[in-house]
Amino acid sequence: MSDYIKIKLNIGDRLYPLTIERSQEIFFRDAVKKIESSIKKLEENYSVRDKQDLLAMTCIQFVAKLQQNLSNNNKIDEFENLFFKDSDITFVISTNLKNKANKVTKNVFFLP
Repeated sequence: MSDYIKIKLNIGDRLYPLTIERSQEIFFRDAVKKIESSIKKLEENYSVRDKQDLLAMTCIQFVAKLQQNLSNNNKIDEFENLFFKDSDITFVISTNLKNKANKVTKNVFFLP
């Protein structure tokens, strides 16, 4: 059974109480640091001061990056699938060619 802990995360000057697995705490704390950093950068670069708007903008940026990474990973997966399918086809063809070559060689050397 997993060990659960209660934590409070401060994001955009608001506290969010959560119950999480102890092993996940570092990931939540790291996520909060990244969110807060993004909010601060947006606040400095744009005239937006409302924390809710900044939080929404941060969410949009993170999800867009996630979608881009997922898309890139899917492209990599598609390439790997094509590569391995091509490799399988090449193996089957080369095996068949070798078998045919061996039969031809045997017939040439063992003529009656």
